[in-house]
Amino acid sequence: MIIKPMVRSSICINSHPVGCARETDNQIAYVKAQKEKRGTKSVKEGGKGPKTVLVLGCSTGYGLASRISAAFEYGADTIGVSFEKEPTETKGGTPGWYNNMAFDRAAKKDGLVSVTINADAYADETRAQVIDEVKKLGRRFDLIIYSLASPVRTDPDTKVLYKSVLKPQGKTYSGKSIDIMTETLKESSAEPATEEEIAGTIKVMGGEDWRRWIKQLTEAGVLAEGCRTVAYSYIGPEQTHQIYRDGTIGMAKKDLEQTARDLDGQMKASVGGAAYVSVNKGLVTRSSAVIPVISLYLSILFKVMKEKGTHEGCIEQMERLFAERLYTGAGSSAGPVPTDSGHRIRIDDLEMDPEVQRICTGRMETITQDNLAAYCDLDGYRHDFLATNGFDVAGVDYDKNVERMDVID
Repeated sequence: MIIKPMVRSSICINSHPVGCARETDNQIAYVKAQKEKRGTKSVKEGGKGPKTVLVLGCSTGYGLASRISAAFEYGADTIGVSFEKEPTETKGGTPGWYNNMAFDRAAKKDGLVSVTINADAYADETRAQVIDEVKKLGRRFDLIIYSLASPVRTDPDTKVLYKSVLKPQGKTYSGKSIDIMTETLKESSAEPATEEEIAGTIKVMGGEDWRRWIKQLTEAGVLAEGCRTVAYSYIGPEQTHQIYRDGTIGMAKKDLEQTARDLDGQMKASVGGAAYVSVNKGLVTRSSAVIPVISLYLSILFKVMKEKGTHEGCIEQMERLFAERLYTGAGSSAGPVPTDSGHRIRIDDLEMDPEVQRICTGRMETITQDNLAAYCDLDGYRHDFLATNGFDVAGVDYDKNVERMDVID
């Protein structure tokens, strides 16, 4: 079959197996090149970076990029958890399924241990499975990446299903957005969340599940001395705060950040370790394309940062997080980690550069359909939007027949 992107309401609802695998391979190649450029030594080469890494939410975005950085720059063995729709011979799976297949293939080729678990990361049964797998390896985790994002979570204790929503608080939010496929500017709005929706979003996207992971892993004795754990957040500019930072997702992220401060003390006491939230740069995700103002801001941001030569995607961000924040000691050992007053790692520093934000603000305030192409990186945004699902990836023949949907060759 010939597979073309199917876009509905600014969401791509299908994926291309070969394109997903190629994009994952491209990220691996980037990290390997950075390893050579930085002179990083892997574990097998005598390096002192991470050796056994757990990545929760390993299949896409920052989670996948984190797993790639740990494995292919530092030589870490990894266990990854994500919940993906499995393909059949004739029906496609989720992009993350193919990304995981490509990662596992590359890790095996390089002689790295790669255990990928397709299961609900919020479930205690999955935690037990992870603990069993790392014990089989005779290892303990020295790094845990928490990069989960989901519309739902079932509380393991009460069995109540909670849902997350992306809405403002207090009043309706309206703002300009871009339909990236038609390159048109439009007004969009979001109704305010109810108290129940705010509480539900915090239950799903806040720090409660992260705490549970660390508690059960600690009790099982599978954390190495000095183990670090990192979760991911976003702040962004003032223009986006009403819909994001001060909205439901922002409330959940603030809870996540408070959890990091709490866990930091617990990790220090239990294994001499640490817990952090890394505030990352805004990037195109499956959800960002439908959030009022976010698509417009990101397309402007990309253009400004590319003009300045500072633009980064997921893999560039995570490679820099590892190399310039987490593992800065001798031999790529765990060095001191710089944080802001809220105990957050700020890897969004290039996005939040005052000059970058000054230009972005000016363009946001004066944007019209007439200057849209001049102010925005429409092609770059569209590429990222499609590449997330394996489309518009260089070197892939999208007119070639895909004989099976359950392989990536």
